[in-house]
Amino acid sequence: MAALGDTKRRGAPPVERWNPPFCGDLDMRVAADGTWFYLGTPIGRPALVKLFSSVLKREGDEHFLVTPVEKVRIQVEDAPLQAVEMQVDGEGDGRAIALRTSVDDLVSVGPDHGLRFERAAKDGLKPYVHVRRGLWARLTRALTYDLLALGEIREVGGEAQFGIAAGGTFYPALPAREIEGLDIS
Repeated sequence: MAALGDTKRRGAPPVERWNPPFCGDLDMRVAADGTWFYLGTPIGRPALVKLFSSVLKREGDEHFLVTPVEKVRIQVEDAPLQAVEMQVDGEGDGRAIALRTSVDDLVSVGPDHGLRFERAAKDGLKPYVHVRRGLWARLTRALTYDLLALGEIREVGGEAQFGIAAGGTFYPALPAREIEGLDIS
């Protein structure tokens, strides 16, 4: 998966071990398209977004920016991260899928970085990949098409399911009978 870049990067800060007091809400929002906003204005510096994402922590359905001494809540409309690049090697159960996020997280789909799918408006389908510590990245529209092109139908729990095989696991997306008329959102 070297085509996606150097995988020997410095790891994210250990935010899962930090439990500082809650300091309030910050006027920061991550839009459904992955754009980060501060005080209603898009954050234009990618390095700043990357820094904020490195100290992002999820607790339940809420997202926080944390340091060892403070914790502030931010709003996330869908997923806090976006998967923007994909590399595929192999086929079937032996297939390897690597994804890069817009903040340069690199993940290989498998037990620690599973796929999940949600239904979208107008019978659409939205794929996500687990990045770290309960944080998910939504695949861009272009990657969604590329990923679903790898799909196949398998029997799961006595029902034919359409899904993706990667990293030795089959990730069901939806019942095979619902494929007709599926809209990629």
